[in-house]
Amino acid sequence: MAILGSAMAVEAQDVTTPQEQFGHEIGADYVLPNYSDLMAYWQTLAGESDRMVLDTIGMTEEGRPQLMAILTSPENHRNLDRYKEIATRLAKVEDLSEEEARELAAEGKAVIWVDGGLHATEVLGAQQLMEFVYQMVSRSDQETLRFLDDIIVLAVHANPDGMELVSDWYMREDVPESRRSSGIPVLYEKYAGHDNNRDFYMSNLAETENMNRVMAREWFPQIIYNHHQTGPAGTIMFAPPFRDPPNHNLDPLIITGLDQVGSAMHARFVQEGKGGTTMRSGAGYSTWWNGGLRTTPYYRNQIGLLTETIGNPTPMEVPFIPARQLPRGDIPLPVEPGPWHFRQSVDYSQTANRAVLDYASRYREHLLFNVWRMGRNSIDRGSRDSWTVLPMEIAAAAEAMGGMNSRGDVDGYTAMLRDPANRDARGYILSADQPDFPTATKFVNALLKNGVIVHQATRDFSVAGTSYPSGSYVVKTAQPYRPMVMDMFEPQDHPNDFAYPGGPPIAPYDNAGWTLALQMGVEFDRVLDGFDGPFEAIEWLAETPAGTIAGSSSPAGYLLDRRINDGAIAVNRLLADGHDVYWMTDAFQAGGQSWGKGTYFIPAGNGVRSILEDVARDKGVSFHGVDQRPSGSAMEVNPVRVGLWDRYGGSMPSGWTRMILERFEFPFELVFAPELDEGGLNDKFDVIIFEDGAIPLTDNGGGSRRGPAMTESFRRSVPAEFRDRVGQVTVETTVPEILEFVENGGTAIAIGSSTSLAYHAGLPLTNQLVDADGSPLRGEEYYVPGSVLDMRLNNDALVAHGLDDRLNVLFSRSPVFTLDGNAEGVERVGWWDSPAPLRSGWAWGQHHLENGTSALTTSLGEGKLMLFAPKITFRGQSHMAYPLLFNSIFLGRAESARPTADN
Repeated sequence: MAILGSAMAVEAQDVTTPQEQFGHEIGADYVLPNYSDLMAYWQTLAGESDRMVLDTIGMTEEGRPQLMAILTSPENHRNLDRYKEIATRLAKVEDLSEEEARELAAEGKAVIWVDGGLHATEVLGAQQLMEFVYQMVSRSDQETLRFLDDIIVLAVHANPDGMELVSDWYMREDVPESRRSSGIPVLYEKYAGHDNNRDFYMSNLAETENMNRVMAREWFPQIIYNHHQTGPAGTIMFAPPFRDPPNHNLDPLIITGLDQVGSAMHARFVQEGKGGTTMRSGAGYSTWWNGGLRTTPYYRNQIGLLTETIGNPTPMEVPFIPARQLPRGDIPLPVEPGPWHFRQSVDYSQTANRAVLDYASRYREHLLFNVWRMGRNSIDRGSRDSWTVLPMEIAAAAEAMGGMNSRGDVDGYTAMLRDPANRDARGYILSADQPDFPTATKFVNALLKNGVIVHQATRDFSVAGTSYPSGSYVVKTAQPYRPMVMDMFEPQDHPNDFAYPGGPPIAPYDNAGWTLALQMGVEFDRVLDGFDGPFEAIEWLAETPAGTIAGSSSPAGYLLDRRINDGAIAVNRLLADGHDVYWMTDAFQAGGQSWGKGTYFIPAGNGVRSILEDVARDKGVSFHGVDQRPSGSAMEVNPVRVGLWDRYGGSMPSGWTRMILERFEFPFELVFAPELDEGGLNDKFDVIIFEDGAIPLTDNGGGSRRGPAMTESFRRSVPAEFRDRVGQVTVETTVPEILEFVENGGTAIAIGSSTSLAYHAGLPLTNQLVDADGSPLRGEEYYVPGSVLDMRLNNDALVAHGLDDRLNVLFSRSPVFTLDGNAEGVERVGWWDSPAPLRSGWAWGQHHLENGTSALTTSLGEGKLMLFAPKITFRGQSHMAYPLLFNSIFLGRAESARPTADN
């Protein structure tokens, strides 16, 4: 049948075609242009077409310009500032009346984001984006001209570094049939790899910050379309709508908007005779999780779309799967199995793009007005008493009433779902006098990068009987992005989601709980009633207030509070410059103040104060000068040679830890399995960090290794510079070398699944999460996907100095140990002292955790094992747990000493 748009006569604009630029069409078999090629082509098109302006939205982590093509009619380009202003005013609400909002919506143009390339090995995304830009500047059919008149398209490349890497890797083979995009040697985003799509509420990465700034602070697109790969087997593409559950903080117009746009997409595919699109139950994608390029926008009142499409420049086949051949609501038009070429995927992507643009063109005013409506709804909810209905409340009500479908009256509804004590906060106050205010500032900046309105107090003030100092942060919920505010401060309550009553759990797409304020350990007060004060809105990012150097004017040295994470930067700079640093192991009094265990003492010396002044100014860390050196027990902190495990192809947990170490200025080297297997590790390292996925439980599938098979033939196929990375950690060969390293005085830090090292070391412990027969608990009995749990901490342990006795940790199918009664020499650092430790997320059968141990240390020979089953470095977000990593590193070479004058 005829294909709408491509089968009709099209008058082409006089621009360079892909064939002329590359010598082939986009999507040709066995070829992949790289990002340098894309840049050159877009620059050519921008110079040839008055429909396109090329913008650089920032630099990538590897220093490439990140490009965005702005596509619209020449007339719209001449009035671009006005249309940008309209989108901004509607998104920010800005006291607009409904009538004013409708007038602006009538005048404005829909702003639609279309991206590609985020996951670089999903090579279709970037290639279809090139074809999309070409079609938008070259076609002059009636539909395209309507799109250009009604819409401003932001065509954004989401991962330039990754496209350059993967395309070059694919094209390195001279024989086309031998080309593959798999097996790349490093992460396709410098730190995060695939996790670059897990960073959007945090904005750790340069690319994420660039994109969030465009979406949330500059252009405010109403629709965000995020291209991915690959589609569910037996289909061509997954497209919205998504399956349940939705996040309870989202405006209902997000859910209905997703249904409307998704329906338009599927209808166009059916109209064009392009079968094989599926939705809802066709894949596991939901609207619960925050953090992705298409999901974080939901919390900013933007419709976020995701498609997953098959295809590769190396031809493939669509398999015959009987279940995918029967039409139903979630797969309206099946596709016949058989050969599939990359160009077909590019064409499907263009159909999807044009369906979104068609919807945006036809419902332009509707989209623009609804952004205002959702913002207005949020401001209204934050300006009065309101309640968020949570799954646990509904479950409790159903139990009290005798069933989910039982009938009650208004009084019962009020009593169970409108308790005044459970009403939503009107705002949150982060006091400037909390111990680690620099980390609170980092948290606030994550909010600001997402467009949240944050105020700062210009002088001291009081709210609800509590006094707060000048400089405190204030986040009110009466603002357009209230869903983001609530989601970052309040716990998530994931519903119990099972395939059927008594059946196995249905895994969430990503984490079930993530509350950033909890992960970062930020201290805040919830304010339940309306309030005001001497508050001033922060225009862009909050500046960490400069620290002070107080106390004695001619000190013998300086004290540094261990509770400040950025204090590690001061220690690392001092050690790098050859200065002494002491770790006080007991609490003490000095300078008229009480100082906790773990306080650092820094003797005065030539150049010391200059380093402290720099850290105080740049990082907000304060120091206190004292006339006398403390006389209590202490350890001398020494420079540490740190090795960080990584693997060929790159480990995402290791990548995030690499980012953490760099930002806190810990020197380190990467170490791969072949080097570990060679032994002699004590000659090179004092500490080796084994991130989640490094150390397997067994050599027959007991680990979490990902990547190509590490065969000798594969090693020979790898460029020489990466061959020393090819290999994997094994129980048979590598683990004995690790244990020998520890026994000879080294320190091994194991995180997540790598705590299986405890079993290999013969520690007196067993798996807690087993039934009476010793079999692992079934999902029907116990299931904790990524969630934030409250762990009891022994903060007398050296490794926990600077922390309180409770710690929020990201727990994701993490190990839990039962210590034998004779576990002599094993120090229990973190354990579950409650049958209900869940703080945010989903923890079915969480009572099985009670009394289990998840953090411990022990001596082994002359060295130490530091074992942390929760993900204490999780995606660069778990700032509250960072001290466990930092302390473990410093303990690697710390020596007992007294910081007295004769040292």
